[in-house]
Amino acid sequence: MTAVFFGAVVVLTAAFAFLNGFRDVSLSTALPVRNRALTPSVAVLLAAFFNFVGALLSATLAVAVSQTWISLPSGTDGLAILVSGLLSACAWGLLMWWRGIPVPSTHTLVGGLAGAGVASLAVGGTGVGGADQSLLLQVVLPLLLSPLVAYSGAFLLVYPATWAARHTQPSVVNQRFRRSQAIAAGAVAFGHGLQDGQRVSAVLLLALLAAGYSDGGNIPMWVVLLSAVMIAAGTLFGGWRISHTIGYKLTRVDPLRGSVAQIYSALMLFVGALALHWPLSTTHTVTSAVLGAGENQHFSVTNRKLVIRIVGLWVLTPLATAALAFVLALALSAAG
Repeated sequence: MTAVFFGAVVVLTAAFAFLNGFRDVSLSTALPVRNRALTPSVAVLLAAFFNFVGALLSATLAVAVSQTWISLPSGTDGLAILVSGLLSACAWGLLMWWRGIPVPSTHTLVGGLAGAGVASLAVGGTGVGGADQSLLLQVVLPLLLSPLVAYSGAFLLVYPATWAARHTQPSVVNQRFRRSQAIAAGAVAFGHGLQDGQRVSAVLLLALLAAGYSDGGNIPMWVVLLSAVMIAAGTLFGGWRISHTIGYKLTRVDPLRGSVAQIYSALMLFVGALALHWPLSTTHTVTSAVLGAGENQHFSVTNRKLVIRIVGLWVLTPLATAALAFVLALALSAAG
């Protein structure tokens, strides 16, 4: 039975990684395509390549994440928690993609695992160790801080960028910043791979630990390759519904402001993953930076109703996935 549950976790983790790339490709491609810095096909290929490289290089970070993230009960109980959490995260991610709303994949997963852990306690089993700390460090604090830092930083950086370009013809400014935006798109995709690749690999490491197939000391190569390949494959298919929201519906961003937003977002992702080892949401970072850069203009260009709706769904996401995972975990325990 353990092998069956472990196989289910591997399949669902692959699906989660695919959906991660499928939905989050918009974060690196929406603005370059909107500003004609890249064609859609080139933008997607570029994002897929750098997502793949970033996810591969995140392997060394995944071991640390799995050891400090959460702890699961051994055997089928722990694997059932992962199955319920992954199912919930995939279902909510698909719903939000269909609605064209960018929501963080990490929050869907953490919420799902927390809800499944509560269900395990409800039926007399063992819960998820460290779930409260994970919710605080990977959901609550990033939700409060990341959008604020990304928004304010991008807003302020528009000032020196426009000052430096003040004596240059608008056509030349647009041409130069289109080039820099093409580079920034690859940087955002690379940062996304670093951030999200490690968490996908960490889920598989937790499954290996729960099934008794690993001691958690190192990461198997197949785990790294599965994470990187599935994120890149999802990126190639491109979830353009969310791209339309970020590029056309949220705010109006020219090449200069789009370049500022993406360069600053990539910098935040790099610092968070490599220097501070903080779990930053690419969705929070890029969406907020785009909004901040777009707001720094002489006229109102922001769809405020859409912004309120997106922020509300960011808050709702971990609660919704926790509730769904709770129900799924109870169903699995009854079936077992």
